[in-house]
Amino acid sequence: MTLVEAKPAVDSSKRLAGKIALVTGGSRGIGAGIAQRLAQEGATVAVTYNKNGDAANQVVKDIEKAGGKALAIKADVALSGDADKLIAELKNAVGKIDILINNAGVFEGGSVEDIEIDQYQRIFDVNVKGVIATTIAALKILSNGGRIINISSGAAKVTMPGFSVYSASKAALDTLTRIWAQDLGSRKITVNSVAPGTTATDMYNQALNDEQKAAMIAKTALGRVGEPDDIAAVVAFLASDDGRWVTGAVISADGGINI
Repeated sequence: MTLVEAKPAVDSSKRLAGKIALVTGGSRGIGAGIAQRLAQEGATVAVTYNKNGDAANQVVKDIEKAGGKALAIKADVALSGDADKLIAELKNAVGKIDILINNAGVFEGGSVEDIEIDQYQRIFDVNVKGVIATTIAALKILSNGGRIINISSGAAKVTMPGFSVYSASKAALDTLTRIWAQDLGSRKITVNSVAPGTTATDMYNQALNDEQKAAMIAKTALGRVGEPDDIAAVVAFLASDDGRWVTGAVISADGGINI
């Protein structure tokens, strides 16, 4: 067994038993990994998708096959109206939310010389406005003592040529996290960001060429690309009672790429 293959066993105590989790953009990549891990921990998980319904339904089937509970809901988080419809549908289906994972995101790169305002609009509509709209709507049915976990990026705090607008959107997300933690502390709701480094997803393959991927691996202290499971483990901790005293934090889950 290699180091890459060796993964810690999921805690069998079902830390999230009885909890309801919403994972936006949960049909693939990090979102799918998070949805599956939360279900393994005992949560009922709702995953949203915008275009790929087949992938979302497959995540649900995989969770159910493993003995968990899940459902898929179509929603474009960039549209404020969709956020309200999503939460209304979720309320009808399960009644409440205990854990909100704002994972849906998009990436577009390019030098500042090539950026168009439409590109900024597309990125910020999903990565920032979508998070705000979903959170505002979800707070109506989010339990006191609940969890909000925003999926950020290591790109928010490092300088990478061609990543300016994407990085700015994730930096905005981290600022929202810190302030919302203060806003919602009176309801005992914790708000945190998890910032992945290079992680094996479709977005990773889209953003980096082979030479850049090799450079990222070489720079990472643990010597490999991250997997969605690596990020999901951190999210599961924050979502559980074990993470009750952590709020307003931006936690790097990057294998040491930025140290």
